[in-house]
Amino acid sequence: MGFIPGNIDLYKIALSHRSIKEFSEENNERLEFLGDAVLSSIIAHYLFKKYPYKDEGFLTEMRSKMVNRQKLNEIALKMGLKKISLYNKNDHALKISQIFGNTLEALIGAVFLDKGYNKTQKWVENYIILPHLFINDLENIEINIKNKLYGWASKNGKSVEFATLNESVDKGRRLFTIAATVDGQIIAQAKGFNKKDASHLAAQMAVEKLGLT
Repeated sequence: MGFIPGNIDLYKIALSHRSIKEFSEENNERLEFLGDAVLSSIIAHYLFKKYPYKDEGFLTEMRSKMVNRQKLNEIALKMGLKKISLYNKNDHALKISQIFGNTLEALIGAVFLDKGYNKTQKWVENYIILPHLFINDLENIEINIKNKLYGWASKNGKSVEFATLNESVDKGRRLFTIAATVDGQIIAQAKGFNKKDASHLAAQMAVEKLGLT
């Protein structure tokens, strides 16, 4: 973390997933809610200062690129949060899900409650934005990967659809399997605890498989 925590219990809660801590005061969902709002504010402030002449549309798009679920999950894994998070390790679906990005948001919420906004802002900039979010590269990344897939399909006279292959219950949680299809043929499929996440992952896999990256 780079600093000595004050209230250590906050950080224990931030690292505790609901798969092992059922009650809301014990798991990180409330802190995730808070951390999401704090992170969004910090990113907005950072971009506002960095781009003094850019309009609201550009700033909003850049913020979305920086705080989307997949990007946060990647950062959380690079920071090593998977190794210290408390979750049901027997649940294979959790191991490959994007809960660690949620844990990162919960951690930000814990820092905010423990240290206040100013110190949280500095921590996010020094430990998340500068080492993991390369702003110049993000300017060139297409925000909606589905649009890239749809654009390719339109140019090539193809039809792209996303279909739900399966919906099951995994240890009390709904698990969706979504396929990305081109002209009715399955190109890629992915699982997630909601359809949006599963379809996004399927789209990304399809884009990579089709060589559109």
